Amino acid sequence: MIPPFERLFPEVRAMSVGRATPAQIWNDGLALMRARWYLRRATSVGERPRVWGRPVIRNLGSLIIGQRVTLFSTAIPIQLTTEADGTLEIGARTFMNYGCSILATKLVSIGPDCKLGMDVLMMDNDFHQIDPAKRWVRPSSAPVVLEENVWLGARVIVLSGVRIGANSVVAAGSVVTRDIPPYSLAAGQPARVIRSIDR
Repeated sequence: MIPPFERLFPEVRAMSVGRATPAQIWNDGLALMRARWYLRRATSVGERPRVWGRPVIRNLGSLIIGQRVTLFSTAIPIQLTTEADGTLEIGARTFMNYGCSILATKLVSIGPDCKLGMDVLMMDNDFHQIDPAKRWVRPSSAPVVLEENVWLGARVIVLSGVRIGANSVVAAGSVVTRDIPPYSLAAGQPARVIRSIDR
């Protein structure tokens, strides 16, 4: 006989056939239920995402969450925001640590298997212009793209119009203002490529 909890959430039953302890199964089941609740306003959610803590989700455009995405929103809430014409895509198996803030006015695309450290900030619009006479005029947006398996360290800032290539790493505290090629280690303010990563 299948217990009532596992009847409501069949994905928990699928986990329970492994070697996890009852406490691990319980915590994982709670993370699955939190994902159903907090991601309910997303446009599309893949299978078995997990949420710890309380993320802040504001979806006025299109929010697409891939399968097995993990949002670890414990100490500081994760903020995911899309504006009316914005699209935010989070690829399968991506991990996002607490305090991340991502805003899409046009397009922010995070590929599969990415890791975002705590307090990462990504925006596809600068919101203000440098010219003092136009300070309150919003500039045009430019897409932000993280290709697959990108790792952003803690407190990385990714500005509009940036593409970070597959399998790249950006060191903690960096400010990414221009494209980073695949298989690169980048660091600094502004971030620059320090060396290549062996393939």
